[in-house]
Amino acid sequence: MSKPTAVALVTGSGRRRLGWEVARALAERGYALAVHYYRSVESARENVEWLRQRGYRAELFQADLREEESVRALVASVTQTFGRLDVLVNAAAIWESQSLEQTTAADLRRHWETNVLGSFLCAQQAGLVMVQQTEGGCIINFGDWAVVRPYRDYAAYFVSKGAIPTMTRVLAVELALRNPRVRVNAILPGPVMVPETLTPEEQAAIARATLVRRLGEPRHVVQAVLFFLENDFLTGVCLRVDGGRAIFAPGEQDMPEA
Repeated sequence: MSKPTAVALVTGSGRRRLGWEVARALAERGYALAVHYYRSVESARENVEWLRQRGYRAELFQADLREEESVRALVASVTQTFGRLDVLVNAAAIWESQSLEQTTAADLRRHWETNVLGSFLCAQQAGLVMVQQTEGGCIINFGDWAVVRPYRDYAAYFVSKGAIPTMTRVLAVELALRNPRVRVNAILPGPVMVPETLTPEEQAAIARATLVRRLGEPRHVVQAVLFFLENDFLTGVCLRVDGGRAIFAPGEQDMPEA
């Protein structure tokens, strides 16, 4: 009997951001892809079509990850469509700048619901599917390197992303005690996809703030995802992919951040 095709759900992969880079890499390695989007339906359709034109199996799924029933329906639909779920990559997130003086309770709730609640609900529902599978599964959350050294004007964002490492460890314990083949890890990216609005000078300043003296690329995060998928003795791990930013303070207090 041939081995069933492994299935990956990548949230936030409807837009050409990190989630899409991960989805594309997994498709190239033989995974059937569940491409998730919330509102960006046109770009999501383009992404799925791009995969299909190259012979990869990909299906499109819409869900508001802040809503519990929407997430339940998403995971149920993915499982029904493909027959299984082996990998969840929680890449959906928001990252909004706001001064401390202007940050409101609504800002905090919006970041928390998208970055924490959405990731938790997806991991919970996907994990409960995985524990029923003999092969288990792997969940990868996305945090942020700078939760250990936050910069200004992103208070709501960092408060939300600061919960990801704890959530990762909690879910790693909960799911492994139900099925030891279910693993949960997290990636904490650094400057691997800086905003296009930054000037070359601003990008150079960010590069100088890393120990490796250069900007990262999406492929560095993809490599971390593949590392977690291939190494089945890792769970509860939070891996920084930041070029050393978390341990290096260059003293450029007003430097643009990413």
